[in-house]
Amino acid sequence: MPEPKSFHMTPDEFRRHGRAVVDWIADYYERIESFPVLSQVSPGDVRASLPSHPPEVGEAFDGILADLEKLILPGITHWQSPNFFAYFPANASGPAILGDLLSSGLGVQGMLWSTSPACTELETHVLDWLVEMLGLPKKFLSSAEGGGVIQDTASSAVLCALLAARERATSFASNREGCAAKFAVYTSTQAHSSIEKSVKISGVGSENSRLIEVDENFAMRPDALLRQIEADRQAGLTPCFVCATVGTTSSNAMDPIREIACICRENKIWLHVDAAMSGTAALCPEFRWIQDGVEFTDSYCFNPHKWMFTNFDCSCFYIADRATLIRTLSVLPEYLRNQATESGAVIDYRDWHIPLGRRFRSLKLWFVIRHYGMEGLQFHIRRHIELAQQFAGWVKEDDRFELAAPAPLNLVCFRHKSGDAANQQIMDRLNSSGDLYLTHTKLNSVLTLRFCVGQTNTEAKHVMQAWKRIQEEAGNLRS
Repeated sequence: MPEPKSFHMTPDEFRRHGRAVVDWIADYYERIESFPVLSQVSPGDVRASLPSHPPEVGEAFDGILADLEKLILPGITHWQSPNFFAYFPANASGPAILGDLLSSGLGVQGMLWSTSPACTELETHVLDWLVEMLGLPKKFLSSAEGGGVIQDTASSAVLCALLAARERATSFASNREGCAAKFAVYTSTQAHSSIEKSVKISGVGSENSRLIEVDENFAMRPDALLRQIEADRQAGLTPCFVCATVGTTSSNAMDPIREIACICRENKIWLHVDAAMSGTAALCPEFRWIQDGVEFTDSYCFNPHKWMFTNFDCSCFYIADRATLIRTLSVLPEYLRNQATESGAVIDYRDWHIPLGRRFRSLKLWFVIRHYGMEGLQFHIRRHIELAQQFAGWVKEDDRFELAAPAPLNLVCFRHKSGDAANQQIMDRLNSSGDLYLTHTKLNSVLTLRFCVGQTNTEAKHVMQAWKRIQEEAGNLRS
């Protein structure tokens, strides 16, 4: 009797289709500059091109791949384009993509050490490597009382840090009884929106979030922080958490970690440092000034998926006292109990973040570090910063434009002197042209253009062409 149809892809079919997919990706990178950087579709266009109902029978893989090209690609904003200068990058690279493919192929669910020891131990080892590579304090090593874990994003990292801070402030009573105390949480007016979301999720409440004023360089003012802490204590609140930023999203401002840390230590407040974008710069010794004082922090994170050529998602979260984090987040039902966990000799990363399940993220990071080495990573980081500094120099030389903030690394905030409407027009025309992609912010309530150099394949010619196009659109302002 003939064997029943399995409906699965056979190994031979997988080999053939897998080669086609890898070829498609390689071809995509070769022709990526032929696409408009910002997708030009209108809302609903992609869905309108798709069938109303799912297929009753399976379809040929070649047809699926053809529809990717025909139906999906027009709705893609090309984050990997060398002409992508918007937001902060979410860059990828060949070794990261291949590492991620292998992770998908292995299909590991690494919630416990026992569910795949290599998934846990490679992550621990690579996170220890990064302590050395970035010049971070040794207290973040797994051999000390702290350690590192890969979160999906810096948003999850700050939430975990805030939850641990809340529990430390209440001797873990709030996990048992709910938030009876009224907490106060502090960050700057320029900090990332994830802190506001974490305050809501954690039960602290947005009314108890304090946005601390900044100085002329948009960095948090320690004196203003101290005044607010003292005022909150007098009002009966419990200050429990401060988030300082190394490289704010709007302007890449650098909060003074050392001064903020002194205040936190004196007041027994948890200090978390969000270095999501700019932390990668510390791969180069000459840029490690950005993390001055980090040895006094309770937790720290940076995102290799932004500027370290490791595709999304991969956020490295370090904690000085892992016992506090584990006690905050650990839940051990009977069905997860096992001999290795009971021995206390292993790390179970399920206790280090919100989800139970977890992917084998460290594999792609391991591939990136081994492929590039410190030499290759430092080369590209230095080159990106050099290109951004050249761009800032061109802005200063053009009397139509001005810098809106210091540009210490690879983000340049600038604007046309004619005002918000002119800057909006320049940005809209550039983005609709498809030639490049810029985004904006507001600094001191003034619309400001952001130009971030950090995409994997961005070279001098792309930055030069972008500046030429910006100048052209500035010349068209009257038309």
